[in-house]
Amino acid sequence: MNDVYTKLARRLDAIPNGFPATASGVELRLLAKIFAPEEAALAAEMRLGYETADAISARAGIDPQEAARRLKTMVRKGQIRVRRGDGGLAFALMPFVVGIYEEQVARMDQELARLVEQYFQEVSGRVLLSTAPAIHRVVPVGESLAVGLEVLAYEDAASLVESAQAWGVRDCICRLQKRLIGEGCNHTLETCLLMAPLPGVFDGSVETRAISKEEALRLLKKCEEEGLVHTIGNYRDRHYYICNCCPCCCGVLRGVTEFGVPAAVAHSGFLAVVDAESCTGCGTCVDRCPFQALDLLQDVAVVNLDRCLGCGVCTPTCPSAAIRLERRQDEEGATAAPPADIKDWMARRAKSRQIPLEGIFR
Repeated sequence: MNDVYTKLARRLDAIPNGFPATASGVELRLLAKIFAPEEAALAAEMRLGYETADAISARAGIDPQEAARRLKTMVRKGQIRVRRGDGGLAFALMPFVVGIYEEQVARMDQELARLVEQYFQEVSGRVLLSTAPAIHRVVPVGESLAVGLEVLAYEDAASLVESAQAWGVRDCICRLQKRLIGEGCNHTLETCLLMAPLPGVFDGSVETRAISKEEALRLLKKCEEEGLVHTIGNYRDRHYYICNCCPCCCGVLRGVTEFGVPAAVAHSGFLAVVDAESCTGCGTCVDRCPFQALDLLQDVAVVNLDRCLGCGVCTPTCPSAAIRLERRQDEEGATAAPPADIKDWMARRAKSRQIPLEGIFR
């Protein structure tokens, strides 16, 4: 039986996101918890590009009607993607992260939570978090930016919300996973914000609670007050989620805070700057910083430029308004732009890992 899970694990690792093997083989037990053997066998034959059940069944060597039935079940279990095209339903494989793991929010139990934790600990950020470009990108708190500073659409969480036509919220899978193993925090659980370009997308969903645009904007504000970090996919176009992360539970931020992978998440393109004359040395920003990028030196807050990710969490509670975000620039005065979209991200990631894209999408 391990053969089907080994084949699926290798298929998932051939995706630019990665799914590295471990010495203990816990990744196989993890997949066995999520996929029945026949589901794993079918998923191992799938591609990131959308295909009909007939095309997938021909490659897998099973009856087309049985394949279609099985694929629909796999969609309901959050194992694969589906969309409706001119020729009917089309199905596609998902990466493990971001993808399969996040879609297990309704099925997450203590056993799955323990397997996930063991996998994360054994991998320790290897491939998943250590490969460029990073999976996630930090988005700054809106009110943290210097007055008059130009902000691009993908750098503004509120703008991303405003541009959508449907909004939903679900439990944070990472916070839920950590709570189930007795290591959770006190932050709000329901903070994972989803967005779509068509109205009504989340109506009737089991995992996602449909909300209004106004509720979504209030959620962003609440998360900022709690000191949570906004993160999105590390590309410029077509964002469909905003994670609101804590460094104690988030599988990505833990790469920075726990596993020692500084580039586990891409910085926002901004940097915290302290006005020494205004700073009272109260230490509020030091306590708020998720990445320990601030310290007090002679009763004045100072920024560790290497650790600052430009999240802006430090700014809203500064009683003297002495800290703000400014544009980060390299030695030539330029600001690095993230990949254009998810396909550009995939291409760059595949190049970094020296894996071919041929056969993954089609």
